[in-house]
Amino acid sequence: MSTNRPPARHRSRRLLRAGLALPLITLSPLAITNLAAAEETGTDEPTRLAPLSVSAARSPVPVETVGSAVTVITAEQIEALQIRQVDDVLRLVPGLAVSRTGSVGGTSQIRIRGSEANQTLVRIDGIEVSDPSGDSDFDFGHLLAYEIERIEVLRGPQSALYGSDAVGGVIDITTKRGSGPLSGSVRTEAGSFDTREAVGTVSYGDQTFDALVSTQSFRTDGISSADERAGNPEKDGYRNRSAFAKFGWRPAEDVEFALVGRTVRYRADTDAYSTIPEDDPDDLTTGTQTFLRGEARYAMADGRWRHKIGLATTEHDRNYRDGDLIASTYLGRRVKADYQTDYGFETGAVSHDLSFGLDHERESARTWSSWAPGSVVKHDYESTGFAGEYRLGLYDQLFLSAAGRYDRNDLFDDQHSWRATAAWLIPGTDTRLRASYGTGIKNPTLFELYGYTNTYRGNPNLKPEEATGWDAGVEHSVLDDRLVVDLGWFRQDIKNLIQGNGPSSENLPGTSRINGVEASMTIRPLAWMDLRLAYTYTDGKDSHGEELVRRAPHIASADLMTRFLDDRARAGVAVIYNGEQKDWAYDASYARHPVTLDDYTLVNLTAAYDLTETVEIFGRIDNLFDEEYQEVLGYGSRGRAGYAGLRMRF
Repeated sequence: MSTNRPPARHRSRRLLRAGLALPLITLSPLAITNLAAAEETGTDEPTRLAPLSVSAARSPVPVETVGSAVTVITAEQIEALQIRQVDDVLRLVPGLAVSRTGSVGGTSQIRIRGSEANQTLVRIDGIEVSDPSGDSDFDFGHLLAYEIERIEVLRGPQSALYGSDAVGGVIDITTKRGSGPLSGSVRTEAGSFDTREAVGTVSYGDQTFDALVSTQSFRTDGISSADERAGNPEKDGYRNRSAFAKFGWRPAEDVEFALVGRTVRYRADTDAYSTIPEDDPDDLTTGTQTFLRGEARYAMADGRWRHKIGLATTEHDRNYRDGDLIASTYLGRRVKADYQTDYGFETGAVSHDLSFGLDHERESARTWSSWAPGSVVKHDYESTGFAGEYRLGLYDQLFLSAAGRYDRNDLFDDQHSWRATAAWLIPGTDTRLRASYGTGIKNPTLFELYGYTNTYRGNPNLKPEEATGWDAGVEHSVLDDRLVVDLGWFRQDIKNLIQGNGPSSENLPGTSRINGVEASMTIRPLAWMDLRLAYTYTDGKDSHGEELVRRAPHIASADLMTRFLDDRARAGVAVIYNGEQKDWAYDASYARHPVTLDDYTLVNLTAAYDLTETVEIFGRIDNLFDEEYQEVLGYGSRGRAGYAGLRMRF
């Protein structure tokens, strides 16, 4: 049992001083190296550093010093399992439930620890990407997993760090950045349901400038969004064209500027909800998503005092069509400016880090419906937040943090949120204890407040949802980290939970309670084999004691990756289990009652082989045993499917 790991505090301090804490951080937790290694060790070999978390604090910190539950999925894992949709990646994370309506491109929601989908804050390259004109959640149905460096999931109430929306937790996605000499890659694949995808990327990076530009095209004839078992055989296709670019410029050692932009254009054939099972009404949705952020950083006092200022915009523009006619349009926009300053110092064997920040954002929504021709509905609001955090490290063993936030906005009373965490690396062991307690806030959405359709009129008297939550866990490793076990418990109480009530919404009286257990295990029995297991038990009840819908009490996953023939060949298998869960069924008058959806198990196989140093062939089989299942009542799912492709680097 190894007990001689380097002090985490010193590792993180060296990392920041070495200039790796750059805007839009993209450090892989499996490949973080110390640029100062030669100076400290007297060799030219880089020293491997501890994994960093970029979401669990106001500035990057080593994962082992974090008191909250956090999971990091790397680019290597995503590519080894050949996962092409981000929501499928998130099925591997403890505490997360995924609900997708039908085939690729169908609405996809993520719930963390039983919280609602719009109680999860989603960021891509530091940009909040939820849609102000919808339910204020992020639809993962149009986010494909290409050129992603890492996905980090922070669980538990985090409003003290991020403000509204971070009730269940935070999903933080970081894309790759340019590095090394000018290079490029092309990936193409095809398979079942007449699916075709192509991705092209160009990359460059040195000590002064880096750039990465990538484009992607995806199309599939898909399946019927409405469940085919109810007699709906018509296929609903999907088209997605995406592009993003990321640039970094360092004119001086302590100064950096960064710019990142992403755009997604999609076209999805869908089936409108119908109370008649045999009905298969055709719908078409077209839309554009645009995300942009610029950022500047300046470090002083030998890197101890750092400043960051940024400006980000988010836009969701979508049209719902009935044939050639536009039935309704939705346009949601967010503009957010932020500033943060961090200062760190040591007093003997005690380290101190302070962070202070402020941000101001404006959200707006504009809608039009053919039910009310000639009328355009517009609503917006502004908010300002002030946040601070103090992190204390004692003798490289005990790490404490306290954070607080104060929010002011146009529509609601001022709000306060806070969070406290602790992590203890028990001396003489490879055991880590962690605990956190915090509060969360979720403001009503503009749609819930005002409504935009003839069937939903909104409720301007809604109050913000308020949550308190705690979690505690233990992590233990043996055999030089060949076996790592993590077990955690959590509870969350939510007041003023907003739920639909006929043509409007209301705050439920009382408290909704969610309890659960999360467990994960990483096993490396051999140098060429990695096995990961995860399980979550969730007991979620609303204030009336009714089970919360689309949150299966039992969720589990397992993935095995292998490498052989001098790492030229790779193969893997992933297993996803989703237990029975409740959903809503509606009658002809749209009155609802709960129903139970069956459990299901999915098995996916992957294989890849390097023909040369620059050419790779790969293939996979999804849903190997052709499981029939529903994630949302009335919507179909893909059966067995096969895909093959080629990647070339130049």
